[in-house]
Amino acid sequence: MTLVRSHFSPIISKLSRLISSTSTATDRTSTQLPIPMNVPTDGPSDRSKIIQFSSRLHDGRALAQDVWSIYNAANLPSDCINLGQGYMNFPPPSWVTDAANEALKQTLSNHYSHPKGRIRLRQAIKNFYEASFNRSLDVETEILVTSGANEGQYSVFTAFLEQGDEVIMFEPFFDQYLPSVTFNGGKPVYVPLHPNLEGDRPNSSEWKIDFDELRRSITPRAKMIILNTPHNPVGKVFSREELEKIAAIAEEFNLLVMADEVYDCLLYDGKEHVRFATLPGMWDRTVTVLSAGKAFAATGWRVGWLIGPEPIIKPTLAACTRIVFCTNSPLQEAVATGLEQARSRGFFETQVKEYQERRDVLLSAFDSVGLKYSLPEGTYFVLVDISRVNFPQDYPFPESVQGRGRDFKACWFIAMEIGVSSIPVSEFYCQEHCDIGESYARFSFCKDIGTLRQAAERLQVLTKYIR
Repeated sequence: MTLVRSHFSPIISKLSRLISSTSTATDRTSTQLPIPMNVPTDGPSDRSKIIQFSSRLHDGRALAQDVWSIYNAANLPSDCINLGQGYMNFPPPSWVTDAANEALKQTLSNHYSHPKGRIRLRQAIKNFYEASFNRSLDVETEILVTSGANEGQYSVFTAFLEQGDEVIMFEPFFDQYLPSVTFNGGKPVYVPLHPNLEGDRPNSSEWKIDFDELRRSITPRAKMIILNTPHNPVGKVFSREELEKIAAIAEEFNLLVMADEVYDCLLYDGKEHVRFATLPGMWDRTVTVLSAGKAFAATGWRVGWLIGPEPIIKPTLAACTRIVFCTNSPLQEAVATGLEQARSRGFFETQVKEYQERRDVLLSAFDSVGLKYSLPEGTYFVLVDISRVNFPQDYPFPESVQGRGRDFKACWFIAMEIGVSSIPVSEFYCQEHCDIGESYARFSFCKDIGTLRQAAERLQVLTKYIR
């Protein structure tokens, strides 16, 4: 051992000096090490922005304070009646929630489902919808269960949009469309519906497409058109004639059509819902979006489904599998029960009558105070003309509504002084067209009758502020 140590001692000595020298040099220069290029070097040491986020968050308005956070219950009086957000204050039918409870007790329904959706639910969808699509549906290739309608739409955008592809959106539009399109590289192209509220009782059908304007909006980069019927927030049910004109344009310009029909079970006054995919030649280019949340008053369950031809469903399944892999299993079983039993229970017929009663309670309040509205033919929303609501210019509005459309101030004033909240409609427009929406507020009537009657009573105070 002594000989070995003696033999290597010169080497050990050199290494010791080298290590000591390196350590000392490191200590002397530790504060002078190179700084990464994206770390701020001036001012206070703020590391909150050292990594830059994607520009798509700006393009999709994802970072802007949205209307839902402004008109949130936390910002409004504690006793304010929420008729702004479209969620129910009553539970799903008991026989559907009982099925959910039963599914939670089973082993298999608490584990991963197939990315296509549980076969029982796909079979229930097939049996329930085949008649309205006028065709046999293949549960393996033409039906896809998604984590809510919104995720289903997102998966379609992921599957089909290339960078810079244009997506035509009718305004006012469901606000989730915009970020979902831009996050996937798409460019929104806005085509407004033009309202005509002449007469004593205008109808939501009077929100019209200018088809020349629609045609002018289509460029060689156009890839897709989003069609929402029954329409949120207008309540419009597109007529067969309107849909046929859209179909002709889709065929001429080879557009993929996303038919958002999540409110298909909520139509009033005998109005006909025409499935876009049933029009001549449209099955091959249409994906239809549907929702258990709207059908069974279970918006928090996040179960939706897509119906379309295999060339659309197959790539969408590939995208959906990578985004969420699969949708929650026990609630798929419960929704399957809902679809299996809905007809024998007369569920949707009863539900429409209940919603129509709710609609009429709310509309009677606006009739009595003299505010015009578009009579909704579908959904559970009504657009009310608030342009005559007169509020003090020096009213203490929060910073969040300053600089926004007049409807933002009117809705805030109504919420604070009347105690009923609504949603300003200019939020559902691009900047160029937002003046169309500034005259309207969206009120929802997916609430129990007692709540709506209470809201109707409060709304009578509006007479003091109508000019």
